[in-house]
Amino acid sequence: MSAHEHIQDNGLLRFMTCGSVDDGKSTLIGRLLYDTKAILADTLTAIERTSQKRGMEAVDLSLLTDGLQAEREQGITIDVAYRYFSTGTRKYIIADAPGHEQYTRNMVTAASTANLAIILIDARKGVLTQTRRHSYIAHLLGIPHLVVAVNKMDLVDYDRATYDRIVADYKAFAARIGLGDRGCDLRFIPMSALNGDNIVDRSETMNWYSGPTLLDVLESAPGAHSEHIEAFRFPVQFVCRPQDSANPDLHDYRGFMGRVESGSIRAGDEVTALPSGRTSRVKAVHLGGAPIAEGVTEQSITLLLEDEVDISRGDMIVKTAELPEARKELTATVCWLSETPLSPARTYLIRHTTRTTKAKLAGIAFKVDVNSQEHVDATSLAMNDIAQVTWKLAQPVFADPYSENRATGAFIVIDESTNNTVGAGMVL
Repeated sequence: MSAHEHIQDNGLLRFMTCGSVDDGKSTLIGRLLYDTKAILADTLTAIERTSQKRGMEAVDLSLLTDGLQAEREQGITIDVAYRYFSTGTRKYIIADAPGHEQYTRNMVTAASTANLAIILIDARKGVLTQTRRHSYIAHLLGIPHLVVAVNKMDLVDYDRATYDRIVADYKAFAARIGLGDRGCDLRFIPMSALNGDNIVDRSETMNWYSGPTLLDVLESAPGAHSEHIEAFRFPVQFVCRPQDSANPDLHDYRGFMGRVESGSIRAGDEVTALPSGRTSRVKAVHLGGAPIAEGVTEQSITLLLEDEVDISRGDMIVKTAELPEARKELTATVCWLSETPLSPARTYLIRHTTRTTKAKLAGIAFKVDVNSQEHVDATSLAMNDIAQVTWKLAQPVFADPYSENRATGAFIVIDESTNNTVGAGMVL
Protein backbone atom coordinates (compact mmCIF):
# COMPACT_ATOMS: atom_id res chain seq x y z
CA MET A 1 0.00 0.00 0.00
CA SER A 2 1.38 3.42 -0.89
CA ALA A 3 1.73 6.06 1.81
CA HIS A 4 -1.03 8.11 0.17
CA GLU A 5 -3.69 5.41 0.18
CA HIS A 6 -6.33 6.08 2.78
CA ILE A 7 -6.78 3.46 5.48
CA GLN A 8 -10.47 3.20 6.29
CA ASP A 9 -11.22 4.03 9.92
CA ASN A 10 -14.73 3.40 11.20
CA GLY A 11 -13.90 4.91 14.60
CA LEU A 12 -14.18 3.34 18.02
CA LEU A 13 -17.05 1.00 18.89
CA ARG A 14 -17.82 0.24 22.51
CA PHE A 15 -19.99 -2.83 22.86
CA MET A 16 -21.08 -5.15 25.65
CA THR A 17 -22.05 -8.79 25.91
CA CYS A 18 -24.77 -10.00 28.24
CA GLY A 19 -26.55 -13.27 28.86
CA SER A 20 -27.23 -15.89 31.52
CA VAL A 21 -24.60 -18.02 33.18
CA ASP A 22 -23.13 -20.56 30.73
CA ASP A 23 -24.60 -18.91 27.62
CA GLY A 24 -21.06 -18.62 26.33
CA LYS A 25 -20.37 -14.87 26.64
CA SER A 26 -16.74 -15.32 27.62
CA THR A 27 -16.23 -18.01 24.97
CA LEU A 28 -17.78 -15.70 22.36
CA ILE A 29 -15.36 -12.87 23.20
CA GLY A 30 -12.47 -15.34 23.31
CA ARG A 31 -13.47 -16.65 19.88
CA LEU A 32 -13.75 -13.11 18.50
CA LEU A 33 -10.27 -12.23 19.76
CA TYR A 34 -8.84 -15.56 18.60
CA ASP A 35 -10.32 -15.48 15.08
CA THR A 36 -9.39 -11.82 14.49
CA LYS A 37 -5.81 -12.69 15.54
CA ALA A 38 -5.99 -10.25 18.44
CA ILE A 39 -4.47 -12.59 21.04
CA LEU A 40 -0.79 -12.44 21.87
CA ALA A 41 1.10 -15.74 21.68
CA ASP A 42 2.06 -15.75 25.39
CA THR A 43 -1.61 -15.28 26.43
CA LEU A 44 -2.62 -18.16 24.18
CA THR A 45 0.07 -20.42 25.67
CA ALA A 46 -1.13 -19.59 29.20
CA ILE A 47 -4.77 -20.45 28.49
CA GLU A 48 -3.75 -23.61 26.59
CA ARG A 49 -1.90 -24.72 29.72
CA THR A 50 -4.90 -23.97 32.00
CA SER A 51 -7.23 -25.80 29.59
CA GLN A 52 -4.98 -28.90 29.65
CA LYS A 53 -4.85 -28.78 33.44
CA ARG A 54 -8.64 -28.98 33.47
CA GLY A 55 -8.48 -31.97 31.15
CA MET A 56 -9.98 -30.20 28.13
CA GLU A 57 -9.10 -31.29 24.62
CA ALA A 58 -9.61 -27.88 22.96
CA VAL A 59 -8.48 -24.45 24.20
CA ASP A 60 -11.01 -22.91 26.62
CA LEU A 61 -11.37 -19.46 25.06
CA SER A 62 -13.56 -18.22 27.93
CA LEU A 63 -10.43 -17.95 30.10
CA LEU A 64 -9.41 -14.87 28.11
CA THR A 65 -11.96 -12.59 29.75
CA ASP A 66 -12.59 -13.98 33.22
CA GLY A 67 -9.86 -11.97 34.92
CA LEU A 68 -10.60 -12.60 38.60
CA GLN A 69 -9.40 -15.86 40.13
CA ALA A 70 -12.87 -16.50 41.62
CA GLU A 71 -14.45 -16.07 38.20
CA ARG A 72 -12.11 -18.59 36.62
CA GLU A 73 -12.59 -21.09 39.41
CA GLN A 74 -16.38 -20.87 39.50
CA GLY A 75 -16.79 -20.36 35.77
CA ILE A 76 -18.91 -17.22 36.27
CA THR A 77 -18.44 -13.53 35.50
CA ILE A 78 -18.66 -11.19 38.52
CA ASP A 79 -17.04 -7.92 37.61
CA VAL A 80 -17.18 -6.04 34.32
CA ALA A 81 -14.13 -7.08 32.31
CA TYR A 82 -12.97 -4.72 29.56
CA ARG A 83 -11.05 -6.04 26.59
CA TYR A 84 -9.51 -4.00 23.79
CA PHE A 85 -8.85 -5.19 20.26
CA SER A 86 -8.74 -3.80 16.75
CA THR A 87 -9.22 -5.01 13.20
CA GLY A 88 -7.82 -3.26 10.15
CA THR A 89 -10.69 -0.79 10.07
CA ARG A 90 -11.80 -0.22 13.64
CA LYS A 91 -10.88 -0.21 17.33
CA TYR A 92 -13.12 -1.96 19.85
CA ILE A 93 -13.69 -1.88 23.60
CA ILE A 94 -15.66 -4.89 24.84
CA ALA A 95 -17.38 -4.89 28.22
CA ASP A 96 -18.20 -8.40 29.44
CA ALA A 97 -21.09 -7.87 31.87
CA PRO A 98 -22.19 -10.41 34.50
CA GLY A 99 -25.53 -12.17 34.13
CA HIS A 100 -26.69 -12.58 37.75
CA GLU A 101 -29.47 -10.38 39.09
CA GLN A 102 -27.35 -9.43 42.11
CA TYR A 103 -24.86 -7.84 39.70
CA THR A 104 -27.45 -5.59 38.00
CA ARG A 105 -25.44 -2.52 39.03
CA ASN A 106 -22.33 -3.92 37.31
CA MET A 107 -24.34 -4.43 34.15
CA VAL A 108 -25.71 -0.86 34.30
CA THR A 109 -22.12 0.40 34.57
CA ALA A 110 -21.11 -1.56 31.47
CA ALA A 111 -24.20 -0.50 29.50
CA SER A 112 -23.79 3.21 30.23
CA THR A 113 -20.99 3.65 27.67
CA ALA A 114 -21.90 0.92 25.15
CA ASN A 115 -23.21 1.69 21.69
CA LEU A 116 -24.09 -1.90 20.83
CA ALA A 117 -25.11 -4.87 22.97
CA ILE A 118 -24.81 -8.55 22.13
CA ILE A 119 -27.50 -10.50 23.95
CA LEU A 120 -26.67 -14.18 24.09
CA ILE A 121 -29.34 -16.84 24.07
CA ASP A 122 -28.62 -20.54 24.53
CA ALA A 123 -30.36 -22.28 21.59
CA ARG A 124 -31.40 -25.14 23.89
CA LYS A 125 -33.05 -22.86 26.45
CA GLY A 126 -34.56 -20.05 24.35
CA VAL A 127 -35.64 -16.67 25.74
CA LEU A 128 -35.20 -16.71 29.53
CA THR A 129 -36.09 -14.26 32.31
CA GLN A 130 -32.40 -13.24 32.28
CA THR A 131 -32.59 -12.48 28.54
CA ARG A 132 -35.59 -10.21 29.10
CA ARG A 133 -33.91 -8.47 32.04
CA HIS A 134 -30.72 -7.78 30.09
CA SER A 135 -32.65 -6.54 27.06
CA TYR A 136 -34.72 -4.28 29.27
CA ILE A 137 -31.62 -2.76 30.93
CA ALA A 138 -29.95 -2.29 27.53
CA HIS A 139 -33.12 -0.56 26.30
CA LEU A 140 -33.32 1.58 29.45
CA LEU A 141 -29.71 2.72 29.01
CA GLY A 142 -30.40 3.79 25.46
CA ILE A 143 -28.11 1.35 23.63
CA PRO A 144 -29.13 1.95 19.99
CA HIS A 145 -28.01 -1.38 18.46
CA LEU A 146 -28.88 -4.83 19.78
CA VAL A 147 -27.61 -8.10 18.33
CA VAL A 148 -29.45 -11.18 19.57
CA ALA A 149 -26.90 -13.99 19.24
CA VAL A 150 -28.53 -17.43 19.32
CA ASN A 151 -25.52 -19.42 20.51
CA LYS A 152 -24.79 -23.16 20.88
CA MET A 153 -26.53 -23.97 17.59
CA ASP A 154 -24.18 -27.00 17.40
CA LEU A 155 -26.07 -28.51 20.37
CA VAL A 156 -29.42 -28.38 18.53
CA ASP A 157 -27.93 -29.83 15.30
CA TYR A 158 -27.99 -26.40 13.62
CA ASP A 159 -31.79 -26.68 13.40
CA ARG A 160 -33.40 -23.75 11.61
CA ALA A 161 -36.86 -24.25 13.20
CA THR A 162 -35.36 -23.89 16.70
CA TYR A 163 -33.69 -20.63 15.66
CA ASP A 164 -36.87 -19.28 14.01
CA ARG A 165 -38.89 -20.05 17.14
CA ILE A 166 -36.43 -18.16 19.39
CA VAL A 167 -36.44 -15.16 17.00
CA ALA A 168 -40.27 -15.06 17.04
CA ASP A 169 -40.35 -15.28 20.88
CA TYR A 170 -37.83 -12.48 21.22
CA LYS A 171 -39.59 -10.22 18.71
CA ALA A 172 -42.88 -10.62 20.64
CA PHE A 173 -41.12 -9.61 23.88
CA ALA A 174 -39.31 -6.69 22.16
CA ALA A 175 -42.64 -5.33 20.90
CA ARG A 176 -44.09 -5.56 24.43
CA ILE A 177 -41.37 -3.39 26.02
CA GLY A 178 -41.25 -1.02 23.04
CA LEU A 179 -37.73 -1.94 21.96
CA GLY A 180 -38.26 -0.66 18.44
CA ASP A 181 -39.97 2.59 19.51
CA ARG A 182 -36.83 4.61 20.16
CA GLY A 183 -35.27 3.65 16.85
CA CYS A 184 -33.42 0.66 18.31
CA ASP A 185 -31.94 -1.50 15.59
CA LEU A 186 -32.40 -5.23 16.28
CA ARG A 187 -30.54 -8.10 14.54
CA PHE A 188 -30.47 -11.86 14.99
CA ILE A 189 -27.55 -14.22 14.24
CA PRO A 190 -27.41 -18.02 14.73
CA MET A 191 -23.93 -19.06 15.89
CA SER A 192 -21.66 -21.44 17.74
CA ALA A 193 -18.96 -19.62 19.71
CA LEU A 194 -17.26 -22.92 20.53
CA ASN A 195 -16.79 -23.87 16.87
CA GLY A 196 -16.57 -20.34 15.49
CA ASP A 197 -19.72 -20.49 13.32
CA ASN A 198 -20.90 -17.03 12.09
CA ILE A 199 -18.63 -15.09 14.44
CA VAL A 200 -15.76 -14.07 12.20
CA ASP A 201 -16.11 -16.76 9.54
CA ARG A 202 -19.34 -17.83 7.83
CA SER A 203 -20.82 -21.14 8.91
CA GLU A 204 -20.83 -23.95 6.38
CA THR A 205 -23.24 -25.97 8.51
CA MET A 206 -25.93 -23.22 8.59
CA ASN A 207 -26.18 -22.38 4.91
CA TRP A 208 -29.88 -21.55 5.47
CA TYR A 209 -28.72 -18.31 7.17
CA SER A 210 -27.69 -15.68 4.61
CA GLY A 211 -27.29 -12.66 6.91
CA PRO A 212 -24.07 -11.04 8.16
CA THR A 213 -21.60 -12.63 10.59
CA LEU A 214 -21.13 -11.03 14.02
CA LEU A 215 -17.91 -9.31 12.90
CA ASP A 216 -19.70 -7.92 9.80
CA VAL A 217 -22.29 -6.30 12.09
CA LEU A 218 -19.60 -4.93 14.44
CA GLU A 219 -17.53 -3.54 11.56
CA SER A 220 -20.50 -1.70 10.02
CA ALA A 221 -22.27 -0.45 13.18
CA PRO A 222 -22.35 3.37 13.44
CA GLY A 223 -20.06 4.82 16.09
CA ALA A 224 -21.32 6.83 19.06
CA HIS A 225 -22.50 10.39 18.30
CA SER A 226 -22.53 9.72 14.55
CA GLU A 227 -26.18 8.91 13.93
CA HIS A 228 -27.89 12.25 14.41
CA ILE A 229 -26.73 15.83 14.80
CA GLU A 230 -26.24 16.65 18.49
CA ALA A 231 -26.26 20.00 20.27
CA PHE A 232 -22.88 21.38 21.42
CA ARG A 233 -22.31 20.72 25.14
CA PHE A 234 -19.04 21.69 26.83
CA PRO A 235 -18.88 21.35 30.64
CA VAL A 236 -15.93 23.41 31.90
CA GLN A 237 -13.38 21.45 33.93
CA PHE A 238 -10.65 24.03 34.44
CA VAL A 239 -9.86 27.69 33.70
CA CYS A 240 -6.32 28.00 32.36
CA ARG A 241 -4.30 31.16 33.17
CA PRO A 242 -0.63 30.44 32.37
CA GLN A 243 1.84 32.39 34.54
CA ASP A 244 4.80 32.59 32.18
CA SER A 245 6.56 35.96 32.60
CA ALA A 246 8.93 35.22 29.68
CA ASN A 247 6.10 35.04 27.17
CA PRO A 248 4.12 38.31 27.01
CA ASP A 249 1.50 36.71 24.69
CA LEU A 250 0.31 34.58 27.59
CA HIS A 251 -0.44 37.48 29.99
CA ASP A 252 -3.99 37.80 28.69
CA TYR A 253 -4.50 34.11 27.96
CA ARG A 254 -7.67 32.76 29.53
CA GLY A 255 -8.68 29.33 28.25
CA PHE A 256 -11.63 27.18 29.29
CA MET A 257 -10.63 23.53 29.33
CA GLY A 258 -12.91 20.53 29.18
CA ARG A 259 -14.22 17.68 27.08
CA VAL A 260 -16.72 18.14 24.26
CA GLU A 261 -19.56 15.87 25.39
CA SER A 262 -21.50 16.31 22.15
CA GLY A 263 -21.65 18.43 19.00
CA SER A 264 -18.82 20.49 17.54
CA ILE A 265 -17.41 24.04 17.82
CA ARG A 266 -15.43 26.40 15.57
CA ALA A 267 -13.91 29.86 15.91
CA GLY A 268 -16.60 32.50 15.27
CA ASP A 269 -19.48 30.45 16.75
CA GLU A 270 -21.71 32.37 19.17
CA VAL A 271 -21.82 30.72 22.59
CA THR A 272 -23.60 31.17 25.90
CA ALA A 273 -22.11 30.45 29.32
CA LEU A 274 -24.49 28.80 31.78
CA PRO A 275 -25.78 29.49 34.41
CA SER A 276 -24.92 33.23 33.92
CA GLY A 277 -26.44 33.40 30.44
CA ARG A 278 -23.60 35.71 29.21
CA THR A 279 -22.89 35.40 25.48
CA SER A 280 -19.67 35.72 23.49
CA ARG A 281 -17.98 34.36 20.38
CA VAL A 282 -15.28 31.70 20.16
CA LYS A 283 -11.93 33.34 19.38
CA ALA A 284 -9.99 30.07 18.97
CA VAL A 285 -10.15 26.32 19.65
CA HIS A 286 -6.93 24.73 20.95
CA LEU A 287 -5.99 21.07 21.21
CA GLY A 288 -2.72 20.24 23.00
CA GLY A 289 -1.70 23.91 22.90
CA ALA A 290 -2.09 24.31 19.12
CA PRO A 291 -5.07 25.87 17.30
CA ILE A 292 -7.44 23.53 15.41
CA ALA A 293 -10.25 24.34 12.95
CA GLU A 294 -12.97 22.43 14.82
CA GLY A 295 -13.42 20.76 18.19
CA VAL A 296 -15.55 17.61 18.02
CA THR A 297 -17.23 15.13 20.36
CA GLU A 298 -15.01 13.37 22.92
CA GLN A 299 -12.04 15.69 22.29
CA SER A 300 -10.51 17.45 25.29
CA ILE A 301 -9.98 21.01 24.10
CA THR A 302 -9.41 24.58 25.29
CA LEU A 303 -11.81 27.34 24.22
CA LEU A 304 -10.74 31.00 24.02
CA LEU A 305 -13.57 33.56 23.94
CA GLU A 306 -13.57 37.10 22.52
CA ASP A 307 -15.03 38.70 25.66
CA GLU A 308 -14.11 38.58 29.34
CA VAL A 309 -16.82 36.26 30.65
CA ASP A 310 -16.78 34.97 34.22
CA ILE A 311 -16.78 31.19 33.85
CA SER A 312 -15.56 28.56 36.30
CA ARG A 313 -15.57 24.78 36.79
CA GLY A 314 -19.13 23.42 36.80
CA ASP A 315 -20.37 25.95 34.24
CA MET A 316 -21.35 24.81 30.77
CA ILE A 317 -20.61 26.48 27.44
CA VAL A 318 -23.22 25.84 24.73
CA LYS A 319 -24.08 27.33 21.35
CA THR A 320 -26.54 30.22 21.81
CA ALA A 321 -28.93 28.64 19.31
CA GLU A 322 -29.06 25.32 21.25
CA LEU A 323 -29.77 26.18 24.88
CA PRO A 324 -30.59 23.27 27.21
CA GLU A 325 -33.29 23.53 29.85
CA ALA A 326 -32.27 24.68 33.36
CA ARG A 327 -33.77 22.16 35.77
CA LYS A 328 -34.16 22.53 39.53
CA GLU A 329 -36.19 19.33 39.59
CA LEU A 330 -35.00 16.13 37.90
CA THR A 331 -37.28 13.23 37.08
CA ALA A 332 -35.10 10.31 36.14
CA THR A 333 -34.71 6.55 35.99
CA VAL A 334 -32.29 5.71 38.80
CA CYS A 335 -30.36 2.51 39.45
CA TRP A 336 -29.40 2.26 43.12
CA LEU A 337 -25.79 1.05 43.48
CA SER A 338 -25.25 1.14 47.22
CA GLU A 339 -25.72 -1.48 49.92
CA THR A 340 -27.19 1.32 52.07
CA PRO A 341 -30.80 1.92 50.95
CA LEU A 342 -32.00 5.28 49.62
CA SER A 343 -33.33 7.34 52.53
CA PRO A 344 -36.03 9.98 51.87
CA ALA A 345 -34.84 11.93 54.92
CA ARG A 346 -31.26 12.47 53.72
CA THR A 347 -29.61 15.06 51.52
CA TYR A 348 -27.53 13.69 48.67
CA LEU A 349 -25.20 15.28 46.13
CA ILE A 350 -25.97 15.02 42.44
CA ARG A 351 -23.06 15.33 40.03
CA HIS A 352 -24.10 16.18 36.49
CA THR A 353 -21.12 16.59 34.10
CA THR A 354 -18.73 18.86 36.09
CA ARG A 355 -21.45 20.46 38.25
CA THR A 356 -22.34 19.22 41.74
CA THR A 357 -25.42 20.30 43.70
CA LYS A 358 -27.28 19.18 46.83
CA ALA A 359 -30.48 17.22 46.26
CA LYS A 360 -33.43 15.87 48.23
CA LEU A 361 -35.74 13.04 47.22
CA ALA A 362 -39.08 14.47 46.10
CA GLY A 363 -40.75 11.15 45.40
CA ILE A 364 -40.51 7.64 43.91
CA ALA A 365 -43.15 7.15 41.20
CA PHE A 366 -42.56 3.39 40.92
CA LYS A 367 -39.92 0.69 41.07
CA VAL A 368 -39.39 -1.65 38.12
CA ASP A 369 -39.41 -5.39 38.69
CA VAL A 370 -36.48 -6.04 36.34
CA ASN A 371 -37.50 -9.67 35.79
CA SER A 372 -41.13 -9.05 34.73
CA GLN A 373 -40.67 -5.36 33.70
CA GLU A 374 -43.77 -4.51 35.77
CA HIS A 375 -44.08 -1.32 37.83
CA VAL A 376 -44.44 -1.76 41.60
CA ASP A 377 -44.93 0.79 44.40
CA ALA A 378 -41.89 1.71 46.49
CA THR A 379 -40.98 4.06 49.35
CA SER A 380 -37.26 3.23 49.39
CA LEU A 381 -34.65 1.68 47.09
CA ALA A 382 -32.26 -1.15 47.89
CA MET A 383 -29.11 -2.16 46.00
CA ASN A 384 -29.72 -3.04 42.31
CA ASP A 385 -33.23 -1.51 42.34
CA ILE A 386 -34.28 0.52 39.30
CA ALA A 387 -36.98 3.15 39.77
CA GLN A 388 -38.43 6.39 38.46
CA VAL A 389 -37.41 9.04 40.96
CA THR A 390 -37.84 12.83 41.25
CA TRP A 391 -35.13 14.95 42.91
CA LYS A 392 -35.34 18.56 44.12
CA LEU A 393 -32.05 20.38 43.53
CA ALA A 394 -30.46 23.29 45.41
CA GLN A 395 -29.00 24.73 42.16
CA PRO A 396 -30.10 24.21 38.56
CA VAL A 397 -28.39 21.73 36.24
CA PHE A 398 -28.45 21.96 32.45
CA ALA A 399 -29.60 18.51 31.47
CA ASP A 400 -30.92 17.12 28.21
CA PRO A 401 -33.24 14.11 28.11
CA TYR A 402 -31.10 10.95 28.22
CA SER A 403 -32.79 9.63 25.06
CA GLU A 404 -31.42 12.65 23.15
CA ASN A 405 -27.98 12.96 24.77
CA ARG A 406 -26.44 10.18 26.86
CA ALA A 407 -23.64 12.45 28.15
CA THR A 408 -25.68 15.39 29.46
CA GLY A 409 -28.72 13.25 30.27
CA ALA A 410 -26.84 11.20 32.88
CA PHE A 411 -25.82 11.95 36.47
CA ILE A 412 -24.57 10.15 39.57
CA VAL A 413 -25.86 10.35 43.14
CA ILE A 414 -23.22 10.75 45.86
CA ASP A 415 -23.53 10.12 49.61
CA GLU A 416 -22.43 13.36 51.32
CA SER A 417 -20.94 11.67 54.37
CA THR A 418 -18.88 8.94 52.68
CA ASN A 419 -18.40 10.51 49.22
CA ASN A 420 -19.38 7.15 47.71
CA THR A 421 -21.32 6.93 44.46
CA VAL A 422 -24.65 5.41 45.49
CA GLY A 423 -26.84 5.84 42.41
CA ALA A 424 -26.79 6.43 38.66
CA GLY A 425 -29.55 8.33 36.89
CA MET A 426 -30.91 8.94 33.41
CA VAL A 427 -32.98 12.11 32.90
CA LEU A 428 -36.44 11.56 31.43
